[in-house]
Amino acid sequence: MHEDVRVTAWVRGTVQRVGFRWWTRARALEIGLTGYASNLDDGRVQVVAEGPHTDCELLLALLRGPGTPGRVTGVTEIWSATGEGYDSFAIR
Repeated sequence: MHEDVRVTAWVRGTVQRVGFRWWTRARALEIGLTGYASNLDDGRVQVVAEGPHTDCELLLALLRGPGTPGRVTGVTEIWSATGEGYDSFAIR
């Protein structure tokens, strides 16, 4: 049995007003993750995803990959146990 985990990632770069949250939501839903993506006041996007560890790793790889909208200059993440349990993947 694989326990679900939560990854919270902060994405730096040109990631606001370029469709980044919508792109992230589409990738997360394709993978089967729940959570949300939200803009932060400092220009970063925060991504919170819950699901199997390998699936969360895949989302992180996509966030760091060449196919994102805008321009990602860095991704910092922390791992934790799942929290409230999201129904889907939302844009906030």
